[in-house]
Amino acid sequence: MLFSSVDDVAARLAETGYLASTAVATTVFLADRLGKPLLVEGPAGVGKTELAKAVAEVANARLVRLQCYEGVDESRALYEWNHAKQLLRITAGRDESWDETRTDIFSEEFLLPRPLLTAIRGSDRKVLLIDETDKADVEVEGLLLEVLSDFQVTVPELGTITAENRPFTVLTSNASRELSEALRRRCLFLHIGFPDEELERRIVRLKVPGLDEALARSVVRVVGALRAMDLRKVPSVAETIDWARTLLALGADSLDEDVVRDSLGVVLKHQDDVLKAAAKLDLDAV
Repeated sequence: MLFSSVDDVAARLAETGYLASTAVATTVFLADRLGKPLLVEGPAGVGKTELAKAVAEVANARLVRLQCYEGVDESRALYEWNHAKQLLRITAGRDESWDETRTDIFSEEFLLPRPLLTAIRGSDRKVLLIDETDKADVEVEGLLLEVLSDFQVTVPELGTITAENRPFTVLTSNASRELSEALRRRCLFLHIGFPDEELERRIVRLKVPGLDEALARSVVRVVGALRAMDLRKVPSVAETIDWARTLLALGADSLDEDVVRDSLGVVLKHQDDVLKAAAKLDLDAV
């Protein structure tokens, strides 16, 4: 077990710079204690990927990351054979029978493990991050089921490879599509939304230590007001931190209209959002 209690999770994650809410710390503790994968959903930029990185740092474990995208397949997720090396071996063994050659070329020497296989091989401690699972095709979820159920991978030519030491597994999703019930059943679920004002202020102060306390409060409140607007892309915690660093770099000691107008592009990524915010944002009311 990586953690002894929920408080231990919160304290040790905080040492890495990740401030976890009680809900986050509790779910991480249960995922560790029960040996279950953790499915983390929420908007982009709220710390889903950073949670896996923080756990890996706390556990002094190797982070193995499968970045999902449209078109990712078995050869990129599980394993593939080194075809060039196999061809050289076949060419070098021209006088051998096919049975002799086949036994050799389908061995560990010619296997190229990808993230899922890498995560379950070996006895060292690992954290497996399956990032943006919802970006992958539905068929890829089938590849995950065997791994997440029994932490094993079947390579037809070599047999079934079972994990000696199960990795702490985190799947992230922005909920751009619905994940299958079969996948969800194998995981504990955690939703990370935007933090409350107090927690976000603490995060900003931790990540941007040179920022004045009053300015940190102003930044968090203005970002909260922006999130309440009907925008194409509301600012995430990552944008809040970027804005705080921007204000520090500019030497600003307060959020006035000029500073906000000149730096609004740091937190908003679409021109229509910038125009809407510039027209509706009332700094006196924040």
